[in-house]
Amino acid sequence: MDSPSQYVGDEISIRGEVLDGSIDNASMNFILHGSSNQILVDFAQASVSNGLDDNRTVYAKGVLKYIDSQYVFEAEIIKTSCPSKYEE
Repeated sequence: MDSPSQYVGDEISIRGEVLDGSIDNASMNFILHGSSNQILVDFAQASVSNGLDDNRTVYAKGVLKYIDSQYVFEAEIIKTSCPSKYEE
């Protein structure tokens, strides 16, 4: 996203991979990264499908916030891909 500030407060959808070792179940957040950027995802209020894990590709829908000088994605829905259903 070239100008994330224009989306602050808006409901948006994002897709990326969960950064290895970033899931913190105590604070209910993780880092989602793409090809060139990353963002902190707060999933405390989210409906989360089974399989949230490191290096997993996820789709998330929620609201972009700007908190303590950083962008935070407050997720409402997190859906994970399920590679096992495509394996033989």
